[in-house]
Amino acid sequence: MAQSYSLTWALGGSAGASLLVALSGFLFPIRERHATDPDPAENINAPSIALDLKPRSGPIVVRTHYLVPSENVDLFMSLMLERRQVQSRIGARHWTLTRDLQVLSRWTETFRTPTWADYLRLNYRLTTAEKELDDRIRQLHEGTLPPDVTISIERPTGILAKSNQPSPIVPQR
Repeated sequence: MAQSYSLTWALGGSAGASLLVALSGFLFPIRERHATDPDPAENINAPSIALDLKPRSGPIVVRTHYLVPSENVDLFMSLMLERRQVQSRIGARHWTLTRDLQVLSRWTETFRTPTWADYLRLNYRLTTAEKELDDRIRQLHEGTLPPDVTISIERPTGILAKSNQPSPIVPQR
């Protein structure tokens, strides 16, 4: 603007834009959290785990095993297509759905999150409609127990892994 018009116009436009931004804070204030409001971090139910993970520990791999009777497979597949979109939106990565070739009613949903904190935030990000989708999927699961969920942490192997043992010496040719 300074090249096309003048420095005065450029500075005046910048000042005007700054005033508009400041006024928008009065028109659209951010709601303050009161002491009586529930703390979002308290609503995150962390599953019990055997390791003492830090928030940045990861990547985390989550597998949910469903038992779906053959008459419900088509509905299950359409609901899982929706679930894939939901999981992607809330931060899950590398989502897959596999079917066991030996027990055809067994389906496994797998996804990853970069860190333990990201995994804990997943359920907090679900909308009411997305929670209802989870309930509809769980209703297709047969048996008295809920779907089996396993949570793992990936660990590198080989050169990337930290080890207390010295690395083997490889003879050079």
